Amino acid sequence: MNILILGGGGREHSLAWAIKQNPKCDRIIVAPGNAGIAEIAECATFDIEDGDVVAGFCADNAVDFVIIGPEAPLVAGVSDVLRSNGLVVFGCSKAAAQLEASKSFTKEICAACGAPTARYEHFTEAKAACDYATEQGAPIVIKADGLAAGKGVVVAMDIATAHTAIHDMLGGQFGAAGAEVVVEEFMDGEEASFFILCDSTSILPIGTAQDHKRAYDGDEGPNTGGMGAYSPAPILTDDIAAISLRDIIRPTIAEMIKRGTPFQGILYAGLMIKNGQPRLVEYNVRFGDPECQVLMMRLGGQVLDLLHACAENRLSDITPNWGDDHAMTVVMATRGYPGAYKNGTSINNLVSLPETSSEMIFHAGTAIKNGEVVAKGGRVLNVTTRGASLKVAHAKAYALVRQIDWPNGFYRTDIGHRALQL
Repeated sequence: MNILILGGGGREHSLAWAIKQNPKCDRIIVAPGNAGIAEIAECATFDIEDGDVVAGFCADNAVDFVIIGPEAPLVAGVSDVLRSNGLVVFGCSKAAAQLEASKSFTKEICAACGAPTARYEHFTEAKAACDYATEQGAPIVIKADGLAAGKGVVVAMDIATAHTAIHDMLGGQFGAAGAEVVVEEFMDGEEASFFILCDSTSILPIGTAQDHKRAYDGDEGPNTGGMGAYSPAPILTDDIAAISLRDIIRPTIAEMIKRGTPFQGILYAGLMIKNGQPRLVEYNVRFGDPECQVLMMRLGGQVLDLLHACAENRLSDITPNWGDDHAMTVVMATRGYPGAYKNGTSINNLVSLPETSSEMIFHAGTAIKNGEVVAKGGRVLNVTTRGASLKVAHAKAYALVRQIDWPNGFYRTDIGHRALQL
């Protein structure tokens, strides 16, 4: 099978790494890829948000299966164009991608199907949004309605911060993504991620994880795209997963079918859990990053069979084979992230580190310059390990992190603290 993966981050590196282990994979191409991906797959450069361009590349390269990694090509409708050209595609339609592209759309879906989530209001004018926030009181959450790379959320612990966030977002901080804002109830509890494959009618849960959004230790600092993750998430027990499927996931899928926009792909539900009861924080329509890295570390080569079955509406015929193991990933980011940072700094000692089924450095933002690996982005490396327990995976991950020579990088030292009680 010739496989094309769209994307160039740590998520796509981990997908390519896992898929390559499957003997059904004959050739794997990643566009645009990165320095780490180039070591295990072919890399190609073209506009991955232009469906016609992607379809043409697939025809020229006899591609059998396309896996869409990031949200932007999904929101642009690339999967629709590829399917219209007869290609087998893993990734939801443009219409279904609104579950991530518009927070207000998701809120409407939840209201229609009765899925528990935070109370909210939707605004395009700063004064009305500020008045509502003042009326509700702090803490309160301000969200850019559109795609903001995981950073368009402010948890305001006082009204002054809420007002500032509203003015910043509507004033252009996140461009078009912040042209509208959602002001919603602050939900107390512990957050976890639940990943479910959907093939329009059938669903198949394939794992849980817990991310660390804040930039610094102790969950301090600004929100980021994610500074680390581990799987499974102990807080998301079998009972809570069953409640989530019954009260949130299945009603959402049914509502999407009812609206004529069935969901086919990976549905990533961010859940807030308190007293054994989950509520929906938000949906994403692609694998989380860095959560994908820990899921791929645990799933290995079987992920190709799972994704292909999903794309061909065969989910009812397949089940994941989980080992009794744990995985952790620690993100190494460029100093200054998620604010201003400097690209092009050298990263050394990577070639001496192990690359095994339980220890991998997934590249998230790297390039080759003068024969050296250099940083190219905010989140740059995902140091990912697997072990018989989370404690073992944690020790292995940080042992690897300490061997990487990158003076301009930083990382959190407390990934997994909720489960490990660090």
